[in-house]
Amino acid sequence: MSSPTKFFQKAILALTIVCLIWLPVSAQTKPTAPITLDGRQLFKVSDSGGYSAQQRAEIVDTILKQTVKTGEPYLSVDIIERNGLPVIQLEGRNLLTVTQGDTSPGITVQKQAEIWVGILKASIKKAQQQRTTAYIRNAILLSFGSVLLAIAFSWAIGWIGMYWLYPMLPKEETTEQTSPKNTGIEQGIKFLIATIRSLIWFASAIYITNLFPQTREWSRSVSDILIFTLASPMVPLGDKSYSLIQILFLIGLFIGLLILAKTLKKVLRSRVLHMTGMSRGSQETVASIANYTLISIGTLVLLQVWGLDLSSLTIFASVLGVGIGLGLQGIAKEFVSGLVIIFERPIQVGDFVEVAGKVGTVERISVRSTEILTLDQVSIFVPNSRFLESEVINWSYPSPLSRLKISVRVAYGSNLSAVKDALVDAANEHPDILSEPAPQVWFTGFGQSSLMLNLLVWITQPRKQFQIKSDLYFRIDQILRDRHVEIPFPQRELHLRNGSLPLEVSPQLQDSLTDLAQNLALWLKHQPNQVPKDSQNSSKFPDDQP
Repeated sequence: MSSPTKFFQKAILALTIVCLIWLPVSAQTKPTAPITLDGRQLFKVSDSGGYSAQQRAEIVDTILKQTVKTGEPYLSVDIIERNGLPVIQLEGRNLLTVTQGDTSPGITVQKQAEIWVGILKASIKKAQQQRTTAYIRNAILLSFGSVLLAIAFSWAIGWIGMYWLYPMLPKEETTEQTSPKNTGIEQGIKFLIATIRSLIWFASAIYITNLFPQTREWSRSVSDILIFTLASPMVPLGDKSYSLIQILFLIGLFIGLLILAKTLKKVLRSRVLHMTGMSRGSQETVASIANYTLISIGTLVLLQVWGLDLSSLTIFASVLGVGIGLGLQGIAKEFVSGLVIIFERPIQVGDFVEVAGKVGTVERISVRSTEILTLDQVSIFVPNSRFLESEVINWSYPSPLSRLKISVRVAYGSNLSAVKDALVDAANEHPDILSEPAPQVWFTGFGQSSLMLNLLVWITQPRKQFQIKSDLYFRIDQILRDRHVEIPFPQRELHLRNGSLPLEVSPQLQDSLTDLAQNLALWLKHQPNQVPKDSQNSSKFPDDQP
């Protein structure tokens, strides 16, 4: 059987299971309980006389389990009549009395007993067969095969995600200042792959436990507990109660809505708005508004279709409002600031800005923070309120045309006309400097050791201003040297004059200095005369000296 056929069969099986879980159970007129053998359901019985359906089922299950464990090659299952009702016997032991409540519509009690006898004979024979050595050997081989198949499927799912799904994703627009990043779609695909792999291993574990009669009953018990836990209404919302699997399904739909909205935002920005010729900031603004609008409308529609009464959320909304007012003031502040930035657009994606001493390009504007990619290729996330509460330099607003000022100093006595021509020539040689408006040179004043001038040029690429300044300084230095214009450096001259300085000393200090001199002379007088060894040696051997 081909892989697509298996895939569609599994998809239909999964859809059937979902429908069985979600479709409302039809109203039952009588309670029933299943008769099981080795974890497999045979048929259901209802209440009879003083026994409930559950009690009858437990009695029959116990007799069947004890009888099958005896290992006899053949067990007789017969029908006898007692008090006008058929009684099913197993090895001469009363097993079950078939009553009118056990029958299906249009079937007599005798016919129902015959049907159940056939089911019991086939089930008992199968249970005995599954306890043989040959079956256990085959079951072990099938278990190993199931594990290997699960490994193969898990690897295939990863290969499909890596080499088929990822290349189909829409690519992010990148420039020389930006780098590729993981998108939400990629995270969603990774989560989907991990979920499918988990389901594969879970299905393999269920298949292996169902192979052995000893573990099949445990598997059925775990499955019943799991289904009961997931399908039982436990979360009350409004007038209705919802099960855990319903809540998880709703969360999954909401996550799918977020992924869908983000995907449509990227498609709208990269495929549709890109063709309109709008600026990058305008494209990002329109795409963000469409994204938040789709999420808001989709959430309301999803809750309405789900049957959740939105009026039941008023208390939750009130509590959330109090929480925002008390503990989430900062988040609410950044959220409102983000909305103001998105709609008022003082800054846009692609603008070159300077805020809080950081210079870079705006890469993304969210409702909480703004991502700025600096010239060092480092992403900085700045709170949105910072753009509204402090001074921000936006080099791209309203247009990227901006002026640079290059300060130059020349020595006194330099020909300023020649200096002006040199600076203008240096500016005109640079390809990134505009010829209109033309470069200008202003004489700003007389310094302590130099004449001060400013070269003013205009550019259209603010993010390259530091590189342009560096290029201009290199070129100006070279041109001034070639044209023999002196570039001064700070100098200080100190002039000294001969003469005597009047010095006045107090009498007390004079007496102290006199006493000190006398004591020092007396101490030197009493010291013995010592001749250095080197001097003595030199006097003894005068001929050895050069």
